[in-house]
Amino acid sequence: MSKPSIGFIGLGLMGRAMVECLQGAGYQVSVLGNRDRSGVEEALARGGSEAASARALAETSDIVMLCVGTSEQVESRIFGEDGVLAGARASQIVIDFGTSLPGSTKRIGAELAGKGATYLDAPLGRTPAHAKEGKLNIMCAGDEAAYAQVKPVLDVLGENVFHLGPLGAGHTIKLINNFFAMTTAMAMAEAFAMGDAAGVPRDKLYGVLAAGPNHSGMMDFVKSWAMDGKLDLAFSVDNAAKDVGYYRAMAEELGARSRMSGCASETLAEVLQNGFAGHMVPEMVDYLSKHLKG
Repeated sequence: MSKPSIGFIGLGLMGRAMVECLQGAGYQVSVLGNRDRSGVEEALARGGSEAASARALAETSDIVMLCVGTSEQVESRIFGEDGVLAGARASQIVIDFGTSLPGSTKRIGAELAGKGATYLDAPLGRTPAHAKEGKLNIMCAGDEAAYAQVKPVLDVLGENVFHLGPLGAGHTIKLINNFFAMTTAMAMAEAFAMGDAAGVPRDKLYGVLAAGPNHSGMMDFVKSWAMDGKLDLAFSVDNAAKDVGYYRAMAEELGARSRMSGCASETLAEVLQNGFAGHMVPEMVDYLSKHLKG
């Protein structure tokens, strides 16, 4: 059987790595980038094609994939002039690999269903390096028949591919996951900073915390920077603030009140206001150590 044609929107670090993986597996990929053309040129050099618009890309693709940063960016590519919706057709599958608001995801799904297309949310875990090797964690949700249809393609990209339920469940779980992870990271960064203020060596503090039930992978990411100067988690405070903000917006849309996310949200907002944008989450240790007293 011939492989489905793929249209890919969003050629940042993750997107271009995913495109490379797909092309390496023999898929024909049409791409649509943004300001930075380097990812587009790489895809073209490997035999891909470039679409003139999201609409044109959708018109020639069996599967449309998006890997962009925010719900606003997803909606602009879907609903914008010459967007995916304008070119969507029956039996087409559209997949959002980003971390988006579940409410937005459901609205897009309803609009695409009106054209006979199916929308899946499939946020990602792991890094661009994993994407190149086809070892992402993929948290997919939406129509089960559509999921089964694209599962062979997802298996090319992912080592662990999950189906999590109805449309929006993937984004919901990803936001809960990232809220929990970023709250843990902020707490660990403050713990090191408070230890610094009290004159407690970082290795002594870590040894005690890591020996008990506090120990976690996120804790070790912060420790790697705080104690070893190694940046093992390339996740920016900008993205952390966005994801925690989306989590809080999701809670509000559900009529719920998130108590625990407030501290992480306020801390991340503070660092962005004070010129720490672009830094990685483990580097929060440096900021808090300098600003613990105000």
